[in-house]
Formats: sequence, structure tokens, C-alpha cells
Amino acid sequence: MKKNQGGIVYSTNPSFQFESQNEENETPSNDKQSFKIWLDRKGGNKVVSRVEGFIGKDDDLQKLKKQLQNLCGTGGSTKDGEVLIQGDHRDKILGFLTKEGYKAKKAGG
Repeated sequence: MKKNQGGIVYSTNPSFQFESQNEENETPSNDKQSFKIWLDRKGGNKVVSRVEGFIGKDDDLQKLKKQLQNLCGTGGSTKDGEVLIQGDHRDKILGFLTKEGYKAKKAGG
């Protein structure tokens, strides 16, 4: 993952201090998160359930992915702040997320 440094490559100012933005966003409480659950078709006619809308740290996203994998009994991954779960498990995921206090709904057709 590339770190965006605001386009600064080099400065001739000897007193220049680059302000790093390494702080990650704190993960808000469950009731402040809002998810949309999509059904996507990937290459080879494979189906994945995609959960988007997560705000927070990557560690918390990984924990959520692991919980959803255990719930559905299948593999999954995270990419660009989204959780991808193999197969069509939208109903299970929706039930789990609402039970945990998240705002979630199915999206798409």
C-alpha cells in the first residue's frame, strides 16, 4: 500500500518538518457503522458476498472478517476496506451484523 505524503518529494528548506499522518481512524461503535451487503460475480462465475462501508482500523476489519468466515464456514478476504466472503451468504451476514448492533442492509438487485 502506498502512503500518500501530500506530493512532497524534496524540500530545500532546512527547517521543514513533514507532518506524518500515520494515525489510523478510531473504529466507531457498532451502532455508528453502516454496512451494505452486495452479491458479486467474480471470474469463473464464482459468487462472493461483499460487505462495504467499514470505518476504522485494519485490525478491527480483520476481526470482523474472521467472525464472518467462522459464521459462514467459508473463506474470505479483505480488500480496500471491504470484506469478501466466498458464496452467497447475504442472509447470514445480515442477521449476524444486525444482532451485533450494526446498521446493515442488502444492496443491489
